[in-house]
Amino acid sequence: MTEPAHYGDKIGIVVVTYFPGETLEGFLDSLEKATTREVRVVLADNASADGVPEKAAERRENVHLLSIGENLGYGGGANRGVAELGDEYGWIVIANADLEWEPGSLDALLEVAGRWPRGGAFGPLIKEPDGTVYPSARLLPSLGRGIGHAAFGKVWPGNPWTREYRQERATPVERVSGWLSGSVQLLRREAWDSVDGFDTRYFMYFEDVDLGDRIGRAGWQNVYAPSAAVMHIGGHSTARAPAKMLAAHHASAYRYLADRHQGPLWKPVLAAVKLGLALRLKLETRRK
Repeated sequence: MTEPAHYGDKIGIVVVTYFPGETLEGFLDSLEKATTREVRVVLADNASADGVPEKAAERRENVHLLSIGENLGYGGGANRGVAELGDEYGWIVIANADLEWEPGSLDALLEVAGRWPRGGAFGPLIKEPDGTVYPSARLLPSLGRGIGHAAFGKVWPGNPWTREYRQERATPVERVSGWLSGSVQLLRREAWDSVDGFDTRYFMYFEDVDLGDRIGRAGWQNVYAPSAAVMHIGGHSTARAPAKMLAAHHASAYRYLADRHQGPLWKPVLAAVKLGLALRLKLETRRK
């Protein structure tokens, strides 16, 4: 019988990179002011060819480059990065390269974690470059809520399904959420290991929704921590192949719903969902 892991209190930062460009230096520079604790940074690189991750690892002693050699997607890259960290790393941060930490923000996240012993994942307040608060702590997308958001989110942004799902009119207060944005999360290593990390069937998108759902099902909590804040530039890597990323988004949305509505009774409903998503993808591709 395998002995349960005994986790330490060290912090490991896993940054999934794919042609990160100049954003990576901004991330690493701001991280130095985000915490007073020592951290180890693993750059889980999905076959970038811009040389940026290599230069970052050469210049900084606490930065380690993991060259994966192929593009595993966000979840796959994150899983490989976390696997580089021993059990002494009881806290892990998984993040995109295209964000910047506010001073003290990682310490603020850890302070929140101390108040939530069953907290498995913690997400900071995420700001857009113009200062707008991004709705990063949301309800899980039920079938009805998901269809309503998918059908009307673009043409009727204020529709009740989107408004409920995104929780964007809720006051930014510390609370339990259905899921947290995968652009940056602090995770309790015990919670992460209990669900085996990200589901790698999700190449891009919805891997964070799925993770939040499974963390909750495993008895942990997803905690929104707006006392910590970051700025997310967004879209730097995905902008390289927008059509591919759009298709991946729709495929992941279907996978998420199909995984949770199995059996013959759901087949007609899922067939209609697949058709609707295919039509939406076609319209979105034309528009872009």
